[in-house]
Amino acid sequence: MSSAVPSASSFRDLLRQKDYLFYWASRWMGGLGVQIQSVAMGWQVYDLSRQARLDINHASFNVSLIGLITFAPLFFLALPAGMTADRYDRKRIMMACYVAELAPAAILSSAEVFHFASVPLLLSVAVIFGASRAFLQPSSTALGPMLVPRELLPRAIAWNSLAGQFGSIIGPAIAGLLIALSPGAAFEGAFALYAAALISLSMIRTHSTPQAQPGSRWTLVKEGLAYVWTNKVVFGAISLDLAAVILGGATAMLPAFARDVLKIGPEGFGLLRSSPAAGAALVAIYLSIKPIRSKAGLKMFACVAAYSVATIVFGLSRTLWLSAAALAALGAADMLSVFVRQTLVQLLTPDAMRGRVAAVSTLFISASNELGEFRGGLVARFIGPINAVVYGGIGALIVTGLWARLFPALRTADRLE
Repeated sequence: MSSAVPSASSFRDLLRQKDYLFYWASRWMGGLGVQIQSVAMGWQVYDLSRQARLDINHASFNVSLIGLITFAPLFFLALPAGMTADRYDRKRIMMACYVAELAPAAILSSAEVFHFASVPLLLSVAVIFGASRAFLQPSSTALGPMLVPRELLPRAIAWNSLAGQFGSIIGPAIAGLLIALSPGAAFEGAFALYAAALISLSMIRTHSTPQAQPGSRWTLVKEGLAYVWTNKVVFGAISLDLAAVILGGATAMLPAFARDVLKIGPEGFGLLRSSPAAGAALVAIYLSIKPIRSKAGLKMFACVAAYSVATIVFGLSRTLWLSAAALAALGAADMLSVFVRQTLVQLLTPDAMRGRVAAVSTLFISASNELGEFRGGLVARFIGPINAVVYGGIGALIVTGLWARLFPALRTADRLE
């Protein structure tokens, strides 16, 4: 299959896939809710920590604990979740996950209204949130390809990413405005979006249960792990993301940069959180119109290197415009590498195994995001948030060169077909 499908006809064909449009809408609304809730949780943990007279390093460390605690249930549940997505109705699994995500938003909203919000409560709620995401991501990733013809899959992946990035752009900005009113308003907004995503999913009519696979649950899990390990293109792509983002991730440091380095308050914090997604969305729009046609592997490595350099620039910046520009460049580079990785993984993976492979990929990606935040907060505890970001970017740049040498099949991957 060639990814060079004429853009106009491909876009019209994608719009004719009614169930895909419901799926896309649910991803967008659910992702927007996650962004609003995550930003509000990070800001509230940092603010409560500072109100308790903890210094900037300790407060940054507390924010990083959200990522670690969100990741903990995923670590234990990701593989069973992947097996579940390959055995049961993927749409119903997603709907159950959105029902579960309503609970944390309701608890946090009530905590603000009745004045019992605390750092331990926020961290406890993160466990529930992490458990629901563990099952949601593999099912969502595996459901998408069931709703479009194979020739439209690369373009659908670009639009899926676009949905997430638009949510990431406006989510932090909306969250910043709502936090300025009340953190409870942000959590109420997330609750409404999760409910809307649930309703949109219920409108899908395409059969969403994969073909039954023989063997025990443990056998299915082992098959998924073996497939990822033996396919060096797939393993190289998802492990590169893990290594680079663990070292280069700066998200957990943004509250510290907004409040104590750049001194721009919650509105500026929302701008910083939106900037990576703004850059990513521009690239996603471009890819949805003109997908990558050649030298995909080299372009992926180049973008991960650019991501690392942009992280260093952000850490060194002392002005809002340069910080926002560096974060936008970081997001743009990350978007292209994510597009290549997701397209390679989904095209190379049989449908019967997509849930399990998606679970492994989700485990790696979440480990990179959540453990990256924890790594940043832990390092910031000892050397401060600025040094944590700068040295992390340098480490990510070194990893990029190392992975290019260790995975030549990924480096030489050409066409996404």
